[in-house]
Amino acid sequence: MDTSVAVKEKKGMSGYCKGYLILLFLVVISWAVFKVATPHNFGSPSNLLQYFQASLIAATGAVGFYFVMVMGMFDFSIGANIMLSAIVGCKLAVTYGTGYPGLVIGCIVTGAIVGAINGLLYVKLHIPSMIVTTGVALVAESVANYIAGGVEQTLPSGLRAFGKVPGDIILAIVAFVVAYIILNYTKIGTYTYAIGSNEAVAKNMGIKVNLYKVLAFIISGAFFGLMAILTISYGSSMVAVTGMGSMSRNFIPTMGCFFGLAFKKYGMPLPAIIIGEFVINIIFYGFIALGAPTAIQDVITGLALLIIITVTTRVNKGEIVK
Repeated sequence: MDTSVAVKEKKGMSGYCKGYLILLFLVVISWAVFKVATPHNFGSPSNLLQYFQASLIAATGAVGFYFVMVMGMFDFSIGANIMLSAIVGCKLAVTYGTGYPGLVIGCIVTGAIVGAINGLLYVKLHIPSMIVTTGVALVAESVANYIAGGVEQTLPSGLRAFGKVPGDIILAIVAFVVAYIILNYTKIGTYTYAIGSNEAVAKNMGIKVNLYKVLAFIISGAFFGLMAILTISYGSSMVAVTGMGSMSRNFIPTMGCFFGLAFKKYGMPLPAIIIGEFVINIIFYGFIALGAPTAIQDVITGLALLIIITVTTRVNKGEIVK
């Protein structure tokens, strides 16, 4: 019995090591390629700190989005949620003079509400999550535009502590720790994996699948609220857009979440998301250093990430890909 446990622990440790080695390799190779191409304006220690600081913003949202994606669902309202949450938080903090409490509570609660709407509509209407969240995104954009009154919402310099070191790192660490605890030490995390592995079996076990799907969207939305705090603090302002203009904010947290799904087999999805977002930012800033046109950046970045996910994800024969 003891020998069996020891063997399992040894395998688990080797899995962790392999996963971290792969991620470290991706970081090094991504950095090395662009460092060789543009040695003078890319990849210095100060540059890497900047890339990492920027990656924390998306990673904060992605660790929450993981709860939704691991169940096989999707969310096209990420950008709209972040935009609306940031505008509500900024309004409460500045216009109503509530300062940091208004900013933090406003963003998190707004994000959670949008997530709850997504979840409830998804389980009640019985239509694909992509369709539901696209509709919610359009509504959220309109609400954000109405609240902003067509005016860019700017956060005063005195309320931007979460946009620089150490404020952003502290908030991000708190988010990562909370996500880790929920995923690994609560019933929500256990049932999240159970539903994602086999929904029919989870139902037969007596798990209230619809309830935990809604909870997954709420958790995801709350983390997007945290991402909104970091986003408006780092960029200092937020502009309300309509007509699905917020979709561009969906890409980076979603790609980071793909890293989490790819490295779930190594038992380290959340660290993979954090490091994966760092890799994405290295590639992004590398193309900026090269002076590549935006269209070329998007094409090559997309191809690079597809290759990374393909290489790190091996589907076993007979396994269903969601």
